[in-house]
Amino acid sequence: MKIAICGSLSFAKEMGELKEKLNGFGFEVEVPYSAVKILKGEFSQEGINKSKEDGTFHKITIENDAIRKWHDVIQSCDAILVVNYDKKGISNYVGGSVFLEIGFAHIMNKKIYLLNPIPEVSYKDEIIAMQPIILEGNLLKIK
Repeated sequence: MKIAICGSLSFAKEMGELKEKLNGFGFEVEVPYSAVKILKGEFSQEGINKSKEDGTFHKITIENDAIRKWHDVIQSCDAILVVNYDKKGISNYVGGSVFLEIGFAHIMNKKIYLLNPIPEVSYKDEIIAMQPIILEGNLLKIK
C-alpha cells in the first residue's frame, strides 16, 4: 500500500519518523515537499514558522505549486495518514491545508487514517462525514 502522510509542517520531524516506521512495515510512503526540505535541512523549521506568522508562507506554496502537486501525490496513493498532534492549544490539530487534503482523499475514495482522534474544531462534523479510521496512535491498525 502507498500512503501519503499529511499534517502540519510543525510535525515534519514526526512525519519523517512515521515514514521510517511505515517503510519498515512494508508500506511505500510519501511526505510533503516542504517537510522533506525541512528534514534535509534545506528549509528551517524556524523559517517556515516565521513565514506562517508573518503571512508570507503562501508565496512558497504558490512558487512551488505545492497544493496541486500534493493533490497529485495523494491521487497516486491508496491512503493518507493524518499526523494530528497537539498544536496551537488544540488537541489533535487538523489545520486548513490538512482539512483540504482529507477532502481530496475522500473525493478520490482513498482510505483516510487519523493518527489521533478528531479534534474539537468547527469542522469536526465534516471530518466525521469523511469517515476516517482513527488509529489511536497505533500504526499497526493500518490495513
